[in-house]
Amino acid sequence: MRTLNLGILAHVDAGKTTLTERLLYAAGVIDEIGRVDDGSTQTDTLALERQRGITIKSAVVSFVIDEVTVNLIDTPGHPDFIAEVERVLSVLDGAVLVISAVEGVQAQTRVLMRALQRLQIPTLIFINKIDRGGAQYARLLQRISERLTRAIIPMGSTSGLGTRGALFAPYGADDAGFTSRMVDLLTGHDEALLTAYVNDESALSYRRLRGELAAQTGMALLHPVFFGSAITGAGVDALIDGIIELLPAAEGDTEGPISGTVFKVERGASGEKIAYVRMFSGTLRVRDLLQFGRDNEGKVTGISVFDRGSATRCASVAAGQIGKLWGLGDIRIGDTIGDSRTIQEHHFSPPTLETVVVPCRPAEKGALHLALTQLAEQDPLIDVRQDEIRQELFVSLYGEVQKEVIGATLANEFGIEVTFRETTTICVERPVGTGAAVETIYEEPNPFLATVGLRIEPAPTGTGVEFRLASEVLGTMPLAFFRAVEATVKKTLRGGGLYGWEVTDCKITMTHSGYAPRQSHAHQGFNKSMSSTGEDFRKLTPLVLMSALRQADTVVCEPINRFHLEIPADTFGATVSLLSRLLAVPQTQEIRGSSCTLEGEIPAARVHELEQQLPALTRGEGVLLECAFDRHEPVRGASPTRRRSDHNPLDREEYLLHVARRV
Repeated sequence: MRTLNLGILAHVDAGKTTLTERLLYAAGVIDEIGRVDDGSTQTDTLALERQRGITIKSAVVSFVIDEVTVNLIDTPGHPDFIAEVERVLSVLDGAVLVISAVEGVQAQTRVLMRALQRLQIPTLIFINKIDRGGAQYARLLQRISERLTRAIIPMGSTSGLGTRGALFAPYGADDAGFTSRMVDLLTGHDEALLTAYVNDESALSYRRLRGELAAQTGMALLHPVFFGSAITGAGVDALIDGIIELLPAAEGDTEGPISGTVFKVERGASGEKIAYVRMFSGTLRVRDLLQFGRDNEGKVTGISVFDRGSATRCASVAAGQIGKLWGLGDIRIGDTIGDSRTIQEHHFSPPTLETVVVPCRPAEKGALHLALTQLAEQDPLIDVRQDEIRQELFVSLYGEVQKEVIGATLANEFGIEVTFRETTTICVERPVGTGAAVETIYEEPNPFLATVGLRIEPAPTGTGVEFRLASEVLGTMPLAFFRAVEATVKKTLRGGGLYGWEVTDCKITMTHSGYAPRQSHAHQGFNKSMSSTGEDFRKLTPLVLMSALRQADTVVCEPINRFHLEIPADTFGATVSLLSRLLAVPQTQEIRGSSCTLEGEIPAARVHELEQQLPALTRGEGVLLECAFDRHEPVRGASPTRRRSDHNPLDREEYLLHVARRV
């Protein structure tokens, strides 16, 4: 039996969770369709999801149609949870992008479509809510063509649009317009097909055209469009047929090396960690010793595989399947398991906001840290940061709704009431030049039994931090000391550079090393005061690194978002003036009748102000259709600073007072 791992994606309230319910009902998995408003759906299982009527965490359910097992993954629709969506994209064979027939193409729809196209995920488009007043057909197809992709082909017609009796009728071989449209689109991507058509039109039978449509849809070159209603069931059978016919099922070698990726982590009833893994190759069995992440290893104590509804306990999970694994206490979202060479790397846009979480009851600071750490396991991009000196906890965010959800989750699941301080923008630092520093064992002012020399230099944007060893430092020093230096370098750079922001896009080379071998006084055992330990290297490294960074100097870079505005044409001048005050840069504009669209770039720190002022400036008609992170750029004007959360190796005296064991 083949397996198809299918994602359901949409802007919030487009109806994707209801569509999931309808698909499960059509497949016979459930006897009654749940309602989002009633909190009775199969995939919105969190209490908070039921309360708010939105999807927060991805959820997996399974059904079987025509000998194909479909693992259906329902994803969040709110832009604050885009990281959750992007993690799911890495495990999909295909996707259904749901669009409301009334609201049409919305901000998150465009973001999702761009991600699907970037990753070349085969995608069908389902236009939902054709039974609602104001539902569109031709006009909506035109908007999709303009705003999402021109490579679309409607798969049928509608009748009774905007009424409870609205229906969708799939096109067939007798529909000349549909056949002609297929020929035009398919031959545009296949030269051999075009040649065959030019030489003999009759050579392109309807059956061959459908086969080519499936092939090109599977290569993400075309996107068939279906219409229907998840509430009434109209068009859903046609969509199911399209899913089975047009989207490619998973392929993988069940006998090959074990390879997979973890896209979700949750806690079980007794607090145990459960990892959701998509298998790309091989077969993983209970009691197998598994390599995962960078250097972790663990024994799998339990496996569940999704089949005909929810997950059921199994002895193994094989290539193409999605399974739940028990027993891997150190596993995290994004970890690869087994052989990572067969897995494509995916980039997640970083969160650009940060806030301080404060417990309402001061005695719960420790419990709050533990709770946030568990939440970060489920979403690593939350990135919990602790200021050990001021005893403050920071979390990174994508938006204000995510902050509300974190607060509600802490209250509902952990019993911890919290407040949040004002949200601030997260910047980064990048080295400007090259710097080097060294401190040598037994030489002043170095109080540690270690020699560490480091050189820091800029690296291309987006490459992160690369640590390497110069050939001259390789020798007899224990490997554990080199690893201590590498781990401390990365931890220190995350803690902040010259202005307190995380340092990225740089190469760090260890140029000098040295240590004191294990020694002892006469007739005594190992003596720490005479011998180097990992602590010597961990405590000395931040001082050397900051000295090198001072020499290199850094520039503070702020997050820049791309925006897309739609405003009344007569408010163009006032809107451009506002954008100028907010340091935004309009790049393209298009005026169509009384409407004007603007695209450009804006500092992320100014987006909230734009959202606040736009309605008053445009008589309430201006809409920020899209605003998403694009890149980091050097700050214009004075560089903002952030307080360090460590013992500040930039101040040698202060640092040594806190960490040195021999001064």
